[in-house]
Amino acid sequence: MLVFEFKAFGKKQQFDAVDEAIRTVQFIRNKALRFWMENTKVDKYGLNKYSAVLAKEFPFCDDLNSMARQSSSERAWSAISRFYDNCKKKVPGKKGFPQFQKDNRSVEYKTTGWRLADDRKSITFTDKKGIGKLKLKGTRDLHFYQRSQIKRVRSG
Repeated sequence: MLVFEFKAFGKKQQFDAVDEAIRTVQFIRNKALRFWMENTKVDKYGLNKYSAVLAKEFPFCDDLNSMARQSSSERAWSAISRFYDNCKKKVPGKKGFPQFQKDNRSVEYKTTGWRLADDRKSITFTDKKGIGKLKLKGTRDLHFYQRSQIKRVRSG
């Protein structure tokens, strides 16, 4: 897997919308973790379904793209599975019980919720958070890669 970093340029209101999306992702992850604590029989797919329930219950969660919501619940599941793996391996000391996030720094969009411009110099976020079009500046040339090769976009 290749990871490329680009600097995004936009207006203050766009970056405020990014901050709102990050707070929403943190909220979904923490609610998914709380849901797992109350229902220990839940699995990864149950947490993904719970992110859809949160979207119906909270309007600000519905503004975020569905795959971004699923990605945040997958982050919660990765913390849970890491805890289970440490317990099975009998790691000495603390086992790394999943913690609630208080300083999340990014929101991850999978294959939907964003669109790369044809000139590969800007990205448009298409969810209802209102981020819009951001200009990209980096050292790599994205013309070398097909749109289908880019699997995830993380903003933060």
